[in-house]
Amino acid sequence: MKAFLIDRYGKHSGRIGDVPAPEVADHDVLVRVHAASVNLLDSKIRKGEFKLILPYSFPLALGHDVAGVVMRVGSHVQHFKPGDEVYARAPDGHIGTFAEQIAVNENALALKPSNASMEEAAALPLVALTAWQVLVETARLKKGQKVFIQAGSGGVGTLAIQLAKHLGAFVATTTSTHNVPWVKALGADVVIDYKQQDFSSVLQDYDVVLNSLGADELEKSLKILKPGGQLISISGPPTPQFAQAQGFSWPLRLIMGLLSSGIRRKARRKGVSYAFVFMRASGPQLREITTLVEAGNLKPVIDRSFPFDATADALGYVEQSRSKGKVVIKIHPGVADE
Repeated sequence: MKAFLIDRYGKHSGRIGDVPAPEVADHDVLVRVHAASVNLLDSKIRKGEFKLILPYSFPLALGHDVAGVVMRVGSHVQHFKPGDEVYARAPDGHIGTFAEQIAVNENALALKPSNASMEEAAALPLVALTAWQVLVETARLKKGQKVFIQAGSGGVGTLAIQLAKHLGAFVATTTSTHNVPWVKALGADVVIDYKQQDFSSVLQDYDVVLNSLGADELEKSLKILKPGGQLISISGPPTPQFAQAQGFSWPLRLIMGLLSSGIRRKARRKGVSYAFVFMRASGPQLREITTLVEAGNLKPVIDRSFPFDATADALGYVEQSRSKGKVVIKIHPGVADE
C-alpha cells in the first residue's frame, strides 16, 4: 500500500512510497483511510522535536487523525465490525494515517458522527480531544467561568471556543485582523486582534488560560489569571508530573523539571497552577465528542483539502500557521470499500 513516509528527521523530508499492509493485532481495527488531517504535531515529529519522548524508527508514516471504513477487526474486538464508518486519533507509537490503510487499537476508535463527512470527521480527533482534555478533564471548566483561548482561528482554537461556550464559559481569544469577525462567529465573547493589542493589557481576572503559543505568551498569561486560576499549556514546557505519568526515565524527568521550573515558580508566586497537556488518544472521549457534533454543539472547521499526492504541500501549508481551522488530506475520497 501507499503511505507518506519520512526516512530521517528534517523540515523538508517526506515521500510517498510503498509499505507492507498493516498487521492486525487482536484488539486492532483495520481502517481503509478515506481522509486524514494535518496537525502541527506531524510537522514537529517530522523535524525531530519529539524524538526524546516519542522515539520512532524509520521509515515512518506520518499522520495522527483518520476517518474511514472498517475493513477487518482483530479476534478480540467487540465494538466494531467491517463496514463501520469510524474516526480516531491514532495512539502515540502507532501513528501513520497518511496512508491507504491503518490498524488502530479499538480503544482509540469511535463511530464517525452521522452528520459529518469523512473529511469533516478527519478534522476532529486531535484538536477536539485536545480541547476536551484541557477544558473538561484538566480545567474542569464550569458555567460562568472566564477562559482565554489563544489563537482562536487555529485547529485547536476553533474547537476549544465552541466547547467552552457549550460548557457555559465566557470566552476570550486572539486572532489576526482579517479573522476577527470570523472568530466572533464561532462564539467568542471577546476577540483581540493581536496585531493591534496585547492581550495581557486588555484581559484580567480569568479562571483558565489555554496556551498554545510560545514562552512570551505563556508568561504574559500569568498576568491575566485570578488567584487560584489555571495556566494550561499544550505547547510546553512539559512538567515532572507529565514525565512521571508517561513513565519516562529519571534523567528525562529531571530535564523536564528543569525546562518548566521557571514558569512553575512564577505561577506559584502568582497563586495559580501550571499544567502541561500532551493529548492522548481516547475512544470514550471521542464518543462524547460525537454526541456534541451530532447535536450541533461542535462543528468541524476545514480550511483546505489536499489530494494524497500533495501531502508534502499540506504539511507546508500548516507550517505557515495561517490556516483557519484544519487542513485535510483526501486519500480514498468517495471510493467504496472492498
